[in-house]
Amino acid sequence: MPRFSELLRAANNLKLLVAIGRSGGDLRSVADLVDNMVATPQMDACLQRFRALPGAAAMLDERYPPLQPDLARLACLAEGSLGRSYADLIQRLHYDPEFFRPRPIDTEALWLTQRIATTHDIHHVVCGFGTHPEGETGVLAVTATQIGFPAYVLLTTAAQLSTFRLQPERFPQMSAAAAHGIAMGRQAACLAAVRWEEGWERPVSEWREQLGILEPADAAAYGLKV
Repeated sequence: MPRFSELLRAANNLKLLVAIGRSGGDLRSVADLVDNMVATPQMDACLQRFRALPGAAAMLDERYPPLQPDLARLACLAEGSLGRSYADLIQRLHYDPEFFRPRPIDTEALWLTQRIATTHDIHHVVCGFGTHPEGETGVLAVTATQIGFPAYVLLTTAAQLSTFRLQPERFPQMSAAAAHGIAMGRQAACLAAVRWEEGWERPVSEWREQLGILEPADAAAYGLKV
């Protein structure tokens, strides 16, 4: 029976990955993929890796609240601060800061899933990856590398395979973004275990120095400044 359930989940993952590819990254399909991996051995392994990181176990045990940003307040912070940079990104791209699917956080797997979902755009700001497909692959690769977050492992792998097969002219940039994210993930402190809300006023450059992000992607072809 467990084997049958795993086959069903794999088939559903494949269907969702196809839907994500065809839609150009439909958020509902991405959320479906994320949720499809919550109760899996892969998520169990991800949680073990996360819990072993400095400060992560405390966040899990206290169910540190998912991000709920006050964009109006953050937009008034100093230019170059994390809060101001985050608010500017959300407003410039007309993003909904609550794009993520509401989830309960009563289990460790659901808490980690929601924490990663709500802080996704902060990772863009701190890492410097843009919001086009290559930039998204780069930023997802950071967390995929650091804790093996299941949906992000699938998405980063699928993005490269799909580009290689269907858009080979884009593959060099896609693979470069993924490699950049992997290298950043290996070098930097775990982004999923950071309490961003306690340092909105701090400069992004200071956060990067603390976390060990030595080569942000801002000016790359897949970066935020391009």
